[in-house]
Amino acid sequence: MIKQVIRLMGCLPLLWWALPSQAAVILQYHHVSENTPAITSVTPAQFEEQMAYLAEQEFNVVSLETVLDAIRAKETLPPKTVAITFDDGFQNIADNGHPVLKRYGFPYTLFINPEPVGRPRMMSWDTLRQLTEEGATIANHSLRHDHLIRLLPGESRQEWESRIRSDIEQTEAIIQRETGHNLKALAYPYGEYNQALRRLLEQMGFVGIGQHSGAAGPYSSLTAIPRYPVAGPYADMATLKVKLHSLNMPVAAVDGEESELVGRNRPTLTVTLAGNDVRTKELMCYIQGQGAKAPTWLDDNTFTIQADLPMPAGRSRYNCTAPSRTQGGYYWYSQPWIQANSDGSWPAE
Repeated sequence: MIKQVIRLMGCLPLLWWALPSQAAVILQYHHVSENTPAITSVTPAQFEEQMAYLAEQEFNVVSLETVLDAIRAKETLPPKTVAITFDDGFQNIADNGHPVLKRYGFPYTLFINPEPVGRPRMMSWDTLRQLTEEGATIANHSLRHDHLIRLLPGESRQEWESRIRSDIEQTEAIIQRETGHNLKALAYPYGEYNQALRRLLEQMGFVGIGQHSGAAGPYSSLTAIPRYPVAGPYADMATLKVKLHSLNMPVAAVDGEESELVGRNRPTLTVTLAGNDVRTKELMCYIQGQGAKAPTWLDDNTFTIQADLPMPAGRSRYNCTAPSRTQGGYYWYSQPWIQANSDGSWPAE
């Protein structure tokens, strides 16, 4: 098990982590269509309803860059801050999503893979450039949407690092050349990352953005920024409203967060919380595929959680939530896991 203390927040003013404005909710979409896989889609009607809710409830919809800059600078954001993102660059986003966002004046970020640009069902560079003129930011989703944590047959760790570094740098250079944008933020393909990839991004000066749930804020690592996927069963408006008001769990330290499960199929996660606003007695964790489980508290601020059954091959998560004592919402923390098959191969995607 790799132990890493992500962040100790003692240097931050008390006001920073006590304010309800500490959190920004980042939404993640793939398709806005009725004719694409439901698991990665919202319908145009659903998308319209969701954007109308943000407007009617006067959410502070900002660019992703604004959120990331605030996290870096330890600056507060207004309450009800939201950033909107899309992965992959499908044409239906331009056809069905962009007109709604333009009408409301909402900025958003498109994470794209340069190699498929212009193929059937994907946007062209001309379309992407047009969207940038009307409120979109284009950002890095890797060159081809490969599984970045996987080594090629016979590949050494050093060779892997060189290959992935080249992929990210090449993608960023293409985006900058074609659109002028250089956000230096990578949305991990499939939401997959491990400690080696996080370290590489940090060395390169990149932010890493996942697909695990939670509000982003001062306790978020800049190489594991959470987003709420909005698609299929997670596009339900009632559920989404709860997430839009969620809070950034005040995680001061984590032990056992290596996402790639090697030699451990029932990972133990130990989390230390800062402050006293979390209703710790009501904190509950949800093991994907296994249901709810109460954590074990090691002291007043530190809990540990472990699955009862082995985690399956592929991607899974632990999600932990708890109500705030003062802010009227729920703190939310998610830890993603990725595991190969028992023979070392990877599940088909």
